[in-house]
Amino acid sequence: MGSDSASQVVLGVDSSTQSTKVLAVDVETGEVLASGQARHTVSSGAGRETDPEVWWTALQSALGQTGEWAGRAEAVSVGGQQHGLVVLDAAGRPLRPAMLWNDVRSAPQAAALVDKYGAGHWAQRFGSVPGASFTVSKWAWLAEHEPETAAAARAVRLPHDFLTERLSGAAVTDRGDVSGTGWWRSDTEAYDHGLLAEIGLDPELLPAVLGPGEQAGTVRDGLGLRPGAIVAAGTGDNAAAALGLGLTPGRAALSLGTSGTVYAVSRQRPTDATGVVAGFAAADGGWLPLACTLNCTLAVDKVAALLGREREDVEPGGSVAFLPFLDGERTPNLPYASGLLTGLRHDTTAGQILQGAYDGAVYALLGALDQVLAVDGGAPSDEPLIVIGGGSRGAAWLETVRRLSGRAVQVPDAGELVALGAAVQAASALTGEPAHAIAARWSTTSGRVHPALPQDHATLTRLASAIPLASA
Repeated sequence: MGSDSASQVVLGVDSSTQSTKVLAVDVETGEVLASGQARHTVSSGAGRETDPEVWWTALQSALGQTGEWAGRAEAVSVGGQQHGLVVLDAAGRPLRPAMLWNDVRSAPQAAALVDKYGAGHWAQRFGSVPGASFTVSKWAWLAEHEPETAAAARAVRLPHDFLTERLSGAAVTDRGDVSGTGWWRSDTEAYDHGLLAEIGLDPELLPAVLGPGEQAGTVRDGLGLRPGAIVAAGTGDNAAAALGLGLTPGRAALSLGTSGTVYAVSRQRPTDATGVVAGFAAADGGWLPLACTLNCTLAVDKVAALLGREREDVEPGGSVAFLPFLDGERTPNLPYASGLLTGLRHDTTAGQILQGAYDGAVYALLGALDQVLAVDGGAPSDEPLIVIGGGSRGAAWLETVRRLSGRAVQVPDAGELVALGAAVQAASALTGEPAHAIAARWSTTSGRVHPALPQDHATLTRLASAIPLASA
């Protein structure tokens, strides 16, 4: 990989649940010049937590793997996992491990908040009905279970905010990520001071919210990056991926990763009182209706391990219905659910059970697809789904999406779309060019289109019948 010595270079960061990835990208061509990756440590006890210092150490390690490009880059942006609760002391040090998006301990607090105000109130004001994943629910849990920590907090951040502040020294967030907190109103695009008072969170502890194209500042000295390099606002991981894809209204993306997500950009502000569609803001100024499941690739890999099979070792046929809700579930909203397997027979094979896990994970995502697209009036039935994330490289995942959706799917050749989207945002901050124009120039969605398969109505019917059992 090479680049003209005069080319402008930007860095895009993806700080996800499992790892931090960095791409060094040529601003003109979109060529990935170098990359780095470092793993995170995630607890597997009562909750899902990570010490934020792990993210910072991983970022430094991943940046170091890009060699000379880290020191040459003229702008950097961080795309980070959404919803995580980071509480800091006056010196910016974490007071406790961050509660991650997939920590469902705050389900009772989420339910209490919805009961108190009503789902319609939340949807109309905030665009989303909070569940256990949302930051507002996690703060309520912290205030109830660890009041000393809540009282000692001198700053409250999201994961991407924490890294942006370490890079620039600026206490800022962006509208894309803050829209997933549950305390930022999408109707007024401002913090809800009344709600913050109710939950005992001083608004002075929260970061300033930057708009599209605004910069956090510049890189602090001594970090091994170019002095004075621009630090863009950053955003949440899904909003970053949408930037990377250059999504336009009516085109849906389905992401198969640790979590599963389906989303599209919209002109209309989402206000779904059922809670299925989260009404997030897009990093470019529009909206990002999104549905998210907790159990996706990790759940299926766990089932494969339990069966002693490779993840692609599936078999067709059989009569099983498998809902792999191993960590509870967000869509459908079943935070206390566990995995449910029905329809076993003497001739059921391990490969059919594994295929059932794929079916259940994809079914939960596709169930929300129509509602996501309906925010802006739907999309043509022949429009290919853009499929991204680690699962998009798996034959079993792609076949399952095609078979259950009955739709063609397109898999972009570009990898690491969250980091690439962060690089798009960094390039936009550097040049002033619109993010969608940069993504188009980089041809980020180019990739193979897999034709549609006949829709598997029998499997869809079995899974629909199993959902009430999971709710019991």
